[in-house]
Amino acid sequence: MRFARSPDTFRAMEKTAPTDRPVHDLIAARWSPYGFADRPISTDDLRSLLEAARWAPSAYNEQPWVYMLATKADSEQHSLLVSCLIEGNRSWAATAPVLLLGLTRRTFTRNGDANATCEHDLGLASASLSLEATARGISVHQMSGILHDRIREVFELPDDITPVTGLALGYCASEKEVPEKLIDRHNRARERHPLEQFVFTGGLGQPSPL
Repeated sequence: MRFARSPDTFRAMEKTAPTDRPVHDLIAARWSPYGFADRPISTDDLRSLLEAARWAPSAYNEQPWVYMLATKADSEQHSLLVSCLIEGNRSWAATAPVLLLGLTRRTFTRNGDANATCEHDLGLASASLSLEATARGISVHQMSGILHDRIREVFELPDDITPVTGLALGYCASEKEVPEKLIDRHNRARERHPLEQFVFTGGLGQPSPL
């Protein structure tokens, strides 16, 4: 299945995944750069990315995800979100025109019970956002390297809200705009485990006939 590609989408697709079987172009095109161009994301595009997250599936339609968002247009809030990242991520994520923190609500609002799939559902929302971004030539780099305690303190989070990830959004930078110490990681060939390492039938370690 093909989609209309803008020039920005072609840039995002410079590292198209070498898949073993055909998949949608958006899946093959999505990757996580270490540099972002000095160009804002339009409000309309950003709202559409969040709308994609909004329509992700979740257990009992709980929609337990929460995003803290800041753009470079609001330099104070943007700097605040940068300060919630570990030092290794600040060096490159600070260039992103949009930053998000992905949080999740750990209990169901319907009955107060623990929601065992809340992080899974946040992941689905962020995946939907990432694919919508790819369709618009926008890159998303998700990060596990966040400062959980600082986020809790800064945003005065209640006990049932847990920080999980950071997300940097923007247009992929040219190689000369990527921090020198990250060039190798930025240009590294994409690879994934083969299916026989994670798809089993009958028990762990027993590859599926597929």
